[in-house]
Amino acid sequence: MKNGLHPDYKFLTVRLADGTVYQTRSTMTAERYHPEVDSSNHPFYTGKKTIVDTAGRIDKFNRRYRPAQAQAAAEEAAAEEAAAAEAAAAATAEQA
Repeated sequence: MKNGLHPDYKFLTVRLADGTVYQTRSTMTAERYHPEVDSSNHPFYTGKKTIVDTAGRIDKFNRRYRPAQAQAAAEEAAAEEAAAAEAAAAATAEQA
């Protein structure tokens, strides 16, 4: 094996989002690593949905090329919000 060919391989402390800490070896120069996303909070592993970007590519496409469909979807969403607000008002009126 050639000398000086392989990178420096040091110990690294990893702290996950759920507080789990373990030590491994890596070529990273830092001594500690704190990832923001790991298996304890990633939607693929947890099964929970994240906030959907309302100005996403599909919505942008629908607004540009299917304005009637986008308008109908917006009206439907507004109607659902109004129904939810009425239900919440009725629930608070019953409690009083």
